[in-house]
Amino acid sequence: MSSNDSRLNVVDALRGFAIISIMLLHNIEHFDFLYWPNTLPAWMLPIDRGIMDTLYFLFGGKSYAIFALLFGLTFFIQSHNQEKIGKDFRGRFAWRLVLLLCFAFVNSAFYEGDILSIYAVLGFFLIPVAKLNTKTVFWIALLFMLQPFEWINFIRAIQNPDMQISDPASWAYFGKAGEYITKDSLINTWIGNLTNGKMAVILWSWEEGRIVQNIALFMFGMLAGRKYLFVQSEENKRIWVKTLIIAAISFVVLFCIRHELGDWIKSRAMHRPMRTFVNSWTNMAFMLILVSGFVLLFQTKFFHKALNIFSPLGRMSLSNYIMQSLIGSFIYYGFGLGLYQYTGSTYCLLIGIVLAVVQGFFSTWWMKNHKQGPLEIVWHKATWIGYK
Repeated sequence: MSSNDSRLNVVDALRGFAIISIMLLHNIEHFDFLYWPNTLPAWMLPIDRGIMDTLYFLFGGKSYAIFALLFGLTFFIQSHNQEKIGKDFRGRFAWRLVLLLCFAFVNSAFYEGDILSIYAVLGFFLIPVAKLNTKTVFWIALLFMLQPFEWINFIRAIQNPDMQISDPASWAYFGKAGEYITKDSLINTWIGNLTNGKMAVILWSWEEGRIVQNIALFMFGMLAGRKYLFVQSEENKRIWVKTLIIAAISFVVLFCIRHELGDWIKSRAMHRPMRTFVNSWTNMAFMLILVSGFVLLFQTKFFHKALNIFSPLGRMSLSNYIMQSLIGSFIYYGFGLGLYQYTGSTYCLLIGIVLAVVQGFFSTWWMKNHKQGPLEIVWHKATWIGYK
């Protein structure tokens, strides 16, 4: 892939946009500890609910999907650059994933909802498909995107619609989070997040179809790199316009289906798997609206400068993501300021906006003096250790 500034900037800006939207969501969730304070005035409650619903509608399940798509794209860029000099990147990429798992361990200690550990493990799925032809990878990715395991559950439920199913296993683990997040011990919070919290997130990711969805998005991101879709050209512009139109139509249809699903299907055993794959596809359709819309707007003179402010954030997304966890957990958890007790969505959104602005200024300042973010420098040097 050509390393021209236009391609690099739009990818960095899109990643930066994702990191900011993730920050806003994490704040209204008190960094994975949902709690409704009983001290808020009554007039603020509908505003809080409206803010939460709006942010979930815009970014819930979509921002991380953008991250996953760009994860696969980055893998292709790095692999392609090594291929041009006769090197196979797959072994080095495996080592890079191990290093990412180390970063994830630190991040998970502060924030149980960490996604880096899941990416580090699922990233290994890219290695065996990296050399396959594009059509083969596409069909494998599509199979994962169709949520095959949920279809198996749905077919079983059709055969026995009255069968009893238990609550999702993740609920029990999430229910225990208050035993350590609300307390003032940092050590106990670390232990709780790395044990109970990590199990909760892994189970939830499987139950919501996020595991197979991420694998599919990694592969689709790699294919987007092969097709040079993020390089600015008239042909790609037409592709993104078509993507926007198809994604918008698909989203409307899927959103209506999701809204009516409870009335159409009364069997709990049938409803749960169908809800999972309909939610997954709905989120993917809206994610494509965001991505294609962002890319198209980025190519216009009017919006380019405004959207390009996200680029420094995206160029050091690993540092910003972990920084969010450290600062956010201190703000909301019991070992820090404990603001989960007092802040509804309105206050949390304001805090999130302030943190986003601060990170934006810091990232801009840092990238003026460095080629990579602080943790990216460590990751890069460790990735290429011993390279000749």
